[in-house]
Amino acid sequence: MLKKPTTFEQQIDILRDKGCVISDENYCKDVLAEVGYYRLSAYFLPFRTATGEYKPGTDFVSVYSIYEFDRKLRRILFTMLEELEVYLRAQISYFHAHKYGSDGYLNPANFNSKHNNKQFTNRINDLLRNNSKAAFVKHHMSAYGGKLPLWAISELFTFGMLSYFFADMITTDQKHIAFSSFNTTVVKMKSWLRCCTDLRNFCAHYSRLYYRVFPAVPVNLPYVDHTNENSIFAATMALRALYPNADKWNGVFMPSILTAFYEHRNVVENEHIGFPDDWVTILKK
Repeated sequence: MLKKPTTFEQQIDILRDKGCVISDENYCKDVLAEVGYYRLSAYFLPFRTATGEYKPGTDFVSVYSIYEFDRKLRRILFTMLEELEVYLRAQISYFHAHKYGSDGYLNPANFNSKHNNKQFTNRINDLLRNNSKAAFVKHHMSAYGGKLPLWAISELFTFGMLSYFFADMITTDQKHIAFSSFNTTVVKMKSWLRCCTDLRNFCAHYSRLYYRVFPAVPVNLPYVDHTNENSIFAATMALRALYPNADKWNGVFMPSILTAFYEHRNVVENEHIGFPDDWVTILKK
């Protein structure tokens, strides 16, 4: 049987029963009304004991401050991920279309043996159907018999679909993209793209980054080891490795993330996000 809904007053009682210090009930109620008890409860995870209660001194204001830090971090990272996604889309579509033609992506011979063309074609058709009212889709449907060039259809690709597109490319093509556009190897790029895909999905769905165990482990990244390989730091390092503009990374991303850390310096624990003590120096490109 599902749990019954609780009132804000009952939620406050539950938090107090578990050991949370709440000095201002009205403030607590306002936060619960704004964020929701269930969503906020995940940010209490670092403070939970084996019995399910909270460690002594766990303060509601501090936990909400961690929530705010997480929200800011997610917004900062999502901006950088958006720019990486646009760059990746441009690099892949330019190369593939010039080598195989505008609609060469529809020919399974232009991909490796792992490529599932039926699944890929179904996904393309789904994208066209779900975006049938978009002006550029309507134009190509009427003017070109429903075919879109890669540089147009790829505008509908998700980050994950771009990642899979790269993974399905012929090896020599993968090597060209990895080296010429990202100055890395195919193995590393595949791994880092997977990590960035997970990170992008978490950010897009406003999911918690703080104290989260990430599903993918990036390969061959400095300062990432068994102690933090599944953390937000590792995912951020994967994003750093692929992000194409060092000046913008250092001039926009770094000041933004430094500000977020400074504003919440009294509550953020580096060990809870995998960040080393010298992370500021490490994250610069």
